[in-house]
Amino acid sequence: MCGFTGFAVTDLIKDPQRIAELMGDRIAHRGPDGTGYFIDENMALTHRRLSIIDLEGGRQPMENEDGTKIIVFNGEIYNYQQLREELLAAGHVFTTHSDTETILHGYEEWGRGVLDRLRGMFAFVIWDTKTQQLFGARDIFGIKPFYYYNEGGQFMFGSEIKSFLDHPGFVKEIVREQIPTYLSYEYLPNELTLFKGVYKLPPASYFTWDKATGAIETARYYEFEYKIDESLSLEEWADRIEAVFTDSVKAHLIADVEVGGFLSSGVDSSFVAERVFAGGANIRTFSVGYEEEKYSELPYAQSFSEELGAPNIANKIDADDFFDAMPDIQYYLDEPLPNPSENPLYFLCQNAAKHVKVVLSGEGADELFGGYPNYTQEDHLARYEAKYPKFLRALAGAIAGAMPAMKGKHFLTHGAMEPWQRNSRADYVFENEDRQQYLRDKICVPTPQEYSKPYYDEVAGLDGVTQLQYVDIKTWMIYDIILKADRMSMAHSLELRVPFLDREVLELALTIPAKYRACNDGEKIALRAAAKRHLPERVYNKPKLGFPSPLATWLREEKYYNQVKEAFLSPEAAEFFVPEKLMELLDEHKSGAVSNMQKIWSFYSFIVWYRQFFGQGERAQCRALQEA
Repeated sequence: MCGFTGFAVTDLIKDPQRIAELMGDRIAHRGPDGTGYFIDENMALTHRRLSIIDLEGGRQPMENEDGTKIIVFNGEIYNYQQLREELLAAGHVFTTHSDTETILHGYEEWGRGVLDRLRGMFAFVIWDTKTQQLFGARDIFGIKPFYYYNEGGQFMFGSEIKSFLDHPGFVKEIVREQIPTYLSYEYLPNELTLFKGVYKLPPASYFTWDKATGAIETARYYEFEYKIDESLSLEEWADRIEAVFTDSVKAHLIADVEVGGFLSSGVDSSFVAERVFAGGANIRTFSVGYEEEKYSELPYAQSFSEELGAPNIANKIDADDFFDAMPDIQYYLDEPLPNPSENPLYFLCQNAAKHVKVVLSGEGADELFGGYPNYTQEDHLARYEAKYPKFLRALAGAIAGAMPAMKGKHFLTHGAMEPWQRNSRADYVFENEDRQQYLRDKICVPTPQEYSKPYYDEVAGLDGVTQLQYVDIKTWMIYDIILKADRMSMAHSLELRVPFLDREVLELALTIPAKYRACNDGEKIALRAAAKRHLPERVYNKPKLGFPSPLATWLREEKYYNQVKEAFLSPEAAEFFVPEKLMELLDEHKSGAVSNMQKIWSFYSFIVWYRQFFGQGERAQCRALQEA
């Protein structure tokens, strides 16, 4: 696990070495063990290393034998030893034992076909000094981040957007038109960002940038394709899940340093930890909780860790910790993300990093195996659709929509919609009609559901549960779940590995029928059947909790109410929002009349983020221009 950044050298850059150093310093948290540079008249590459594999020999940037190809890489390739043997047999000469060199020789041997052979999490670029082209790619899930900027004759790229701040050619500007979409989703559900001209390279994609033309071309190298197999019983699916997941956990333990594991009270992280011990390895587990016991999962996690025989190291956080960390958290995230679970994750990673360099975690299980309650809700709606014709559902939905709040209103109105129109992630925080009243300027953009429709179209004809899972894999999982996992872990120079997000595990999950993923009978049905063989009933059958937070209660306390109030009445808030409407939300919540926690936190997170990147503090400034 590392970080990298780079840029095309142009006439604007008077001292490319200094710019490369400044940009690398911005992401020093991703790699405190070493810094490396490659700089010529055309390209500058900076690498920050967190040493995990081949501690002495894996330094980057790394060159091939004749120095014509140079790579910087972030991630881990779990099958690199097998690929290395194949490449040795083909005549390649290795000078290290690192997975980085395997990618480099693999690219020489197979070109972009190397991407079809990699099992792991990765983002990398390879600069070819002969063709003057840069080739790069990102893993199929998007576990490792990659951003690029190609504006005004300046091309730059990196693991985090903040590295661009120190490039004198980077024009830092917010895209106001994207704010409504952020308010609905709590992230942007595509390759766009809130920084003008900055794009995410989509997961499962590669790119080529040509020095002569300055053009960048992107394409996908892997497509998610459901191939449902209805022939197997639940027990047979449990057999397959157990086998492939056990193998994945074993692969994810490959390291030349100690590996630990995150442990909550749920089935996902518990199954990871149990499979580690079942394979004969021993790890320390790490857990976090709140001082408020009713929100803390620590007793469950510590009890199970004791059963495994694993030392458990836990920490607790309180409201002061939660609020005080917000500026750092939003800075490390690069873009605002108002998911309250990122705060305890930040402190969990901070504590684990005192003891280990690598941890295993359970992200991805819900999306692949059907772990969210909204999947069972979609199954209920699908049964409703099958039972009643469309015109009756439309009539019932229209009548319900005209009625005051009542039990069943949401179900009936959504039952009259197409699956893409009722996507539960699209208006996760704000509905389309609701968000405009808080915005200072009227911004006309597509509805959040319209952003979802292309993803639904890609899996048209499949059942509603599968469609919703697919959309979550393409949006929610990438831009929320694993983004915060990467940023919060790397904020503390900690490598976080996700055994559920493995190519072999995915290809099995894409064959499981919906009835064994999520339906009226529950969630993660097949996965729980596999876990049931090895975990206590209280663990394998525990309902999905997410990470419960006392934030709603804290926002009603005078100290934290006033802290948010200051932000809502600030000039930064007035730049984008209507302060009076923000205060209505906050005061309504404080009175206890309703819970506006998620909406309040969306605005507050945005304001805190904006101060970090567009305020007057040192973090927002371009040091290259200051020095000039």
